Formats: sequence, structure tokens, C-alpha cells
Amino acid sequence: MLGPVLLAASRSDAIRRLVSAAPGTKQVVARFIAGETLDQVIPIVKDAAAEGLEVTLDVVGEDITTVEQSYAARDAYLELIGRLKELGLGTKAEMSVKLSMFGQSLEIEGGGPEGSSVKGGGGRRAGHELALANIRPVVEAAAAIGTTVTLDAEDHTTLDSMFAIHEELRRDFPQTGCVIQAYLFRTEDDARRLAAAGSRVRIVKGAYKEPASVAYQDKAEVDKAFVRIVKILMAGEGYPMIGSHDPRLIAISQELARQAGRKLDEYEFQMLYGIRSEEHVRLAAEGHRMRVYTAYGTDWYGYFMRRLAEKPANLLFFARSILTKG
Repeated sequence: MLGPVLLAASRSDAIRRLVSAAPGTKQVVARFIAGETLDQVIPIVKDAAAEGLEVTLDVVGEDITTVEQSYAARDAYLELIGRLKELGLGTKAEMSVKLSMFGQSLEIEGGGPEGSSVKGGGGRRAGHELALANIRPVVEAAAAIGTTVTLDAEDHTTLDSMFAIHEELRRDFPQTGCVIQAYLFRTEDDARRLAAAGSRVRIVKGAYKEPASVAYQDKAEVDKAFVRIVKILMAGEGYPMIGSHDPRLIAISQELARQAGRKLDEYEFQMLYGIRSEEHVRLAAEGHRMRVYTAYGTDWYGYFMRRLAEKPANLLFFARSILTKG
């Protein structure tokens, strides 16, 4: 019952200020956010590599309102890629990006992304072109150091644009990945379309507040859909990335991979930084490819609230920390 409330709160500026000022917030945020700066996150990438783990790095901060912020997001990822290149970590780290952070939802005036201004409204097409223009140099730079980019899924209204950008990028950079969400009714069809040779697809349950007209509302139904989609991906010709911390779904995914005749390097598991860390190491030790989704940056609020919404234990941990600090 609390999940939808927390997801709604993730969009509230008033609650953002309240949570940010709470005495125990920093302690709990540190559990899910690897740091605020690139200098803080690079040692985590090195430590993960030493343990046989890979990472996907997310610079948090998707709630932008200006074109200038979209350029700053692009530049933050380019700086990250430059640092990975210097340290020879390109093959151990990929990037995850939310296209909203690259300007996907902005409405542009002035004939194009560069030098344009933003006005209110829902100018999806102009924002779509801006996001594509911003993400392309990031994908190109990632490819140059031997790694890639995965386009994160956001709420259902953004997905047609995301998939179109994904298709466009794959023409020149076929290793570009994307994310699909089990709780959406549309996703089984998306999975069938995406399970093609060379594709990289991460399947997750979904972490946005979606209406009953487009998404399953019952956890058991979401889990069933997750399994059906994993089966589609494993039977396909692409590279499935299983984004789950659920031991049962992990075990089912392993069995579906075995039934599909997949080798251990023909799919991977992904889990969030700070959650079930011992399982990260265990799966890697068994020979699985294990990638840790590692978020960093100062604009952590939306990402943090979605982590609280996903699991009641996370909210209890947050509440205990606030009470202790208080």
C-alpha cells in the first residue's frame, strides 16, 4: 500500500525538501547511492572489478527543466567515460541513462536543440530530438573505450520515444541496450520484438506509479509476467540481463537459461548497489556475469524514493535511521 504513496512522493518538491532535511537521510542514502562525485565512485568500480563484478553507472538527476541541464547531463557522462578510459576500466563498466535527463520531455522553441529555449507543455517530438542529439556522443564515446550504454525505462508515456531512440542508435552502435518492465501489459510484445540477434535487454519489474489501464497492480501477476518475459528473452537470439534481487526469480531465470541451452556468458544478472551485496559475489563466484547498478550524484531524491517504494524493509531501515539520529 505504501509503494504508490512513495512513488507519488518522488515527484513532490515539498517532500523532497522534508526528506533531504531529515537527520538520518544521509546515512540511508549512502546505502543506495555510491557517492556524490566521480572521485567517490571510481574506487567502487575498482573494488567491484577486483571481486569479479562488473558495473553499470547511473548519474542520477532525471528531473530536469532546462536545455542547459540536459547538456550538463551529457557532459557528466562524457566526463565519466573519460575517467574510465584513463584508468583502463572501460570493459568493466557500462553506463545506464534516463533519457528524461537528456531532455526527452522538454518542449523546444527556436528550431532545434542547440541554442533553443524551453516553454511549458508537452512537446514530445522536440524533446525526443534533443535527447537523441545529447545521447549520441555519449554512446559514441562509450563504444570508443570498449563499453556501451543501456537506455533505462521510465514511465509508460516515454517508452515509444525511448524505443525509437534505441532503434536509431543501434544502427551505428548495435551493442546499445534498453530496459523493459514486467509490470506493463505491453512488455511481452516488446520482448518478442527485442529478442533479436545482437540485442541487449534488461528485464526489471518496474518502479514507477502506473495506472491499472497499462500495468499489473498485483505483485504475483508482475512476477508471473517477469517469468514469461525472461523465457521469451532466453529463447531469443539477444543477450538477456536479469534485473532482480528475488532469489526465486533468479533461480527460475537460471533454469530457463539452462533449458534454452545458454552458456554462463550468454546472459547476466544485475542488482542494485547496496542491496544483497553478498549475492553479487556469490553469483560471480559461480561463473555468472554479475553487474552492479551503481548510481551516484547529488540529485539523488527521485532514485532514492523509488528504492524505498520497491521494498518495505528499505522504508523501515530509513525510519529507524531517522529515529536514531533524532
